[in-house]
Amino acid sequence: MKVELWQIGKTAFPYLREGMDVYEKRIRRYLPFEVVTLPDIRHAAKLSVEELQRQEGERILGKIQPQDYLILLDERGNTGNSREFAEFLQKGLLGSHRRIVFQIGGAYGFSEEVYRRADRKIALSAMTFSHQLVRLIFLEQLYRAFSILHNEPYHHD
Repeated sequence: MKVELWQIGKTAFPYLREGMDVYEKRIRRYLPFEVVTLPDIRHAAKLSVEELQRQEGERILGKIQPQDYLILLDERGNTGNSREFAEFLQKGLLGSHRRIVFQIGGAYGFSEEVYRRADRKIALSAMTFSHQLVRLIFLEQLYRAFSILHNEPYHHD
């Protein structure tokens, strides 16, 4: 089983990239893991929100495979604590899917087509974070979930 985090566009801030690198290396100790950056849409500032979502959605749907389990990181998703996320992850890793793909949307979220294809939506918080910052927050939570599953001392109750 492979786990991937997909994001739209490069990480803009060096401090976020540095933090992401730390957690990516830690996660790879547990299983094959990759961060995939889908290219930004050209001339995005000239597009309507709906057109931008549509084009980003086409990129996502063009890359996702039928046997993949697609989880959107979305403010409208289900929330839970770190232990619940770890339990969810463990069940997913035992499933029959080839890949688990966590998708971070662009600045304006997802198209309706992507929502329809998604197998699950997860919200990291009731608060709203920038799509850039979510990258680091999610990687930390993914690492925390693996540390919980392996009874390691990183997570404290």
